Parts: sequence; structure tokens; C-alpha cells
Amino acid sequence: MLPTVRRTWAPRGQTPILRHRTRSHKKVSAIGALSISPARRRMGLYLHWHPDQNITTTEVIGFLRDLLGHLRSPVILIWDRLNAHRSRRVQDWRARHQRLMIEWLPPYAPDLNPVEYLWSHVKYHRMANHGFCELDDVYAQARRQTQTVATTQSLLRSFVRAAKLPIRLGS
Repeated sequence: MLPTVRRTWAPRGQTPILRHRTRSHKKVSAIGALSISPARRRMGLYLHWHPDQNITTTEVIGFLRDLLGHLRSPVILIWDRLNAHRSRRVQDWRARHQRLMIEWLPPYAPDLNPVEYLWSHVKYHRMANHGFCELDDVYAQARRQTQTVATTQSLLRSFVRAAKLPIRLGS
């Protein structure tokens, strides 16, 4: 609920004031994936939102189930080492789904994770300098902003390129 404050413009002598609630520990958690089509011509963004919750193994398995339902070809998931990703339940579930292969990112390497660039873009650019008073407002704005990003192919590609992974993107 705390706003991300960024430098901004204002008329001389009129300092912008950002009002917000303090001491709120509410949050909106999300789990997401960027996909590249087999022909590498189109990218997709898949998200599950969890207002005022943490991401646990239950949410990870639900996300993976839905992801495999949307993507028909084999899926190679490039994953960070979040505890929920490495849990025994998730690994057992993954073992029963041969279409899903996992490649692990090195520990503490958010700069190699394209989805981290997505979160950064939404949080520090699209939602910066907004003081939200209600969790529903944060949730609605986050959904709106990520939907806008999801329709911008060049932006989705930029997240993959910024990660400098050895993935070749089509034009």
C-alpha cells in the first residue's frame, strides 16, 4: 500500500504532495510468466493475482496448471529459486507433467529474470506516485497496467532482451 515515489515535474513553487495511508501491511501478490510462441513471433503474458496473500505452493501449482492449459506445446520454464518453486509438492506435481521442463536461474540473479523487469516497469513507472487508500484500488490499477503491457509486444520483448538470456527472439 505504500506508494513508490519517483521524481516528477510540477510547476515552480508547487511541491507535489502524495497522500497515502501509513502502517498498512496489505499488498497484492502476483505470479507471472512471459511466453514466446514456438514460431517466436508472438509473446504472451500470463498472470495470477493474489490480493493480500503470499505466494505459496498451492498458488504456484494452480498457476502452472492454468499455464499448461493455455500453452499447447512443451513448456520450458526459466525459474528463480523462490522457496515455493522448489517445494516438494511443486516438484512432485511437475514430475507428473512431462510437457513442463524447468531451467533454474542462478541464486540471487533477478537481473536474469525477464518477469522481474515486468514487475519493475509496472511498479516504478506505471504505478509510481499514486497514493492508494484501498487494496482494491491497488489491485485494479495493477491489473489495468499489466493488461496494457501485455498488449505491447515491443515492451514484452524488451524485458527478455534486458535479461540478456541466450534466447533468440523473432522480429
